[in-house]
Amino acid sequence: MTRTAEKIDALVREDPAMADALESIREEADRDAGEVHWADVNDELTSGQWGRLIEKGVLVDGDEGFVIADRDAFDRALDGDGDSVGTAAADVDIDEDESSWSQWDKLAGIGALLLMPGYWFNSIRNVVGSTVDIALGPLDAVLPFYAVILIVALITGLYSSLLQANLMNTEVMGKYQERMKAVQEEQKDLRQRKKDAEERGASDAEIERLENELERAREEQMEAMAENLGMFKLQLRPMVWIMLLTIPLFLWMYWRIQSVGLHGAQATVVMPMVGETSWQAGLLGPMPAWIVWYFLCSMGFSQMLRKSLNIDMSP
Repeated sequence: MTRTAEKIDALVREDPAMADALESIREEADRDAGEVHWADVNDELTSGQWGRLIEKGVLVDGDEGFVIADRDAFDRALDGDGDSVGTAAADVDIDEDESSWSQWDKLAGIGALLLMPGYWFNSIRNVVGSTVDIALGPLDAVLPFYAVILIVALITGLYSSLLQANLMNTEVMGKYQERMKAVQEEQKDLRQRKKDAEERGASDAEIERLENELERAREEQMEAMAENLGMFKLQLRPMVWIMLLTIPLFLWMYWRIQSVGLHGAQATVVMPMVGETSWQAGLLGPMPAWIVWYFLCSMGFSQMLRKSLNIDMSP
């Protein structure tokens, strides 16, 4: 693909309406012996589109007006008859608005960040813990502590699964992955074509053309990687809501064990493969038993709930 065709592809990616503008340019060039004047096409395209065509060198000065820089490449790019693999990323349509956060999502993220210092500061942990205790205190009073953690894990697993199912757009995530895969396959094909051309002793012009296409594909991959920030935002969106709801519950358990304390039979638990141990005893390195018990229960309930509710998180 020549540079003119590459520029045309880039312009159409930036502005899909440019395809119609380019067709109008071609029709006018056919009517006027190859020359195009702004006055003859200003009803078909905007001044901005006209300026971009001149800026990119698609249109260059002629005798009286402008002419198409490389008519053959222009026709191939516009008709899709070129022998290039094409622009793979452009074939995957992604609406960036679908990955944007609402005002409520942003507020949830700020709220989660404001709660996180509670893990390190007793004053915040005491306020959050005593507030959540209004709801969980009666439950804690009638059930053993391991059962309370079990119920908390069930609650967190339920809303985590529901939030991920409703806030994570797996269809759009699949498009991001499809686009990256298409770009990678395009590069692989271009590298093979260049290798084949070199082995059969192709002309320097053909090898240079393939190298230019490969360079364009690399640039396209870099652009796709930068735009994949949208996929990260999609993955993070339900996480901020989960953190906003889970951190207070986690701080309550921390507050209940560390600040209030557990006594008598409540202070220990019998765990599989471990036996009787204190809630605060390190079970996995520095990780205390209560955190290990919570994560085991939470992961188990999350898997059960997703299967029972038929929630599929794969793109």
